[in-house]
Amino acid sequence: MTIALDIGLIITSVLLIVLVLLHRAKGGGLSSLFGGGVQSSLSGSSVVEKNLDRLTVFTGLVWLILIVGVGLDIKFS
Repeated sequence: MTIALDIGLIITSVLLIVLVLLHRAKGGGLSSLFGGGVQSSLSGSSVVEKNLDRLTVFTGLVWLILIVGVGLDIKFS
């Protein structure tokens, strides 16, 4: 059980990092500091952005559940 939780946590952590980095910047901040503020005509459609948002939220929830599972496993072992 512990190994499955750890492997799931590693996979969802990497996937969450990748999904967050795939999001398009919507304002200033650090992304515009490094050249991300330039608008491109090849930007994604709104359907793709919505699906990316949903996938990111779902992955975040799975990650949160795995964190709680690891915490409970540590507490009761």
